[in-house]
Order: sequence, then C-alpha cells, then structure tokens
Amino acid sequence: MKKKIQVTVGSVAQALDRFEHVWGQAQKGAAPRAQVRLTFESLPALLKSLTPTRWALLERLKREGPLSINELARRVERHYKNVHTDVTRLIEFGLIERQADQRVTVVWDLVTAEMRLAA
Repeated sequence: MKKKIQVTVGSVAQALDRFEHVWGQAQKGAAPRAQVRLTFESLPALLKSLTPTRWALLERLKREGPLSINELARRVERHYKNVHTDVTRLIEFGLIERQADQRVTVVWDLVTAEMRLAA
C-alpha cells in the first residue's frame, strides 16, 4: 500500500471540523480511514513553504533514497547551509524524515494537493 500525504489549504476551524467528524465516527464504532494531512492557512503560505527548490529536494530524495544532507547538497549542486535549511523545514512539515544514521529520506509515495476556491 502506498503511503500518501495530502497537502491542503484551509483554516484551523476546518481542521477541527474534520477531527470532530472522525472522532464522532470512532465513537460510533466505525473504523475511520487513516489520513495524513498537511494544511497551510493560505495558498501564499503553501507556496512560500513548498518552493520549487524544496520540491526538487523531495523528488531527488525519493528517487535516490536516503542520503546525508551533505551528499544531497553535493548531488543537487547547492550550498550545504541552504540545503540544510530546506531539509530542516521539510522535516518540520513531516515531508522528510531523519533516520537513526542521520540520513534523510522521503517516506511518502504520493503527495496530493487540494485547494478549494472560496465561495
């Protein structure tokens, strides 16, 4: 089974509504479908956080497997400090994980995005 994370734009209130819905299903004995979601408050916040450069790091790590930050920086031909900063942010978002041996990796097979227009 593929590991999937959904990236969305939405409010805290919407996230709480989703939580309440799942909680209510669980209380009724229904097994809720597992979801992993990363929500940003606005499209500009999402685009500031998931830049094309950071997306390229995710793609490279997924394609090549676990790497040290130093090796990743070498392969993408970027300065170590900048790659370290980007990887640290992607770890904070849960898009990259650091292994016990300090190499970083992408555990997701699929990243989907959902952005709804306000009505």
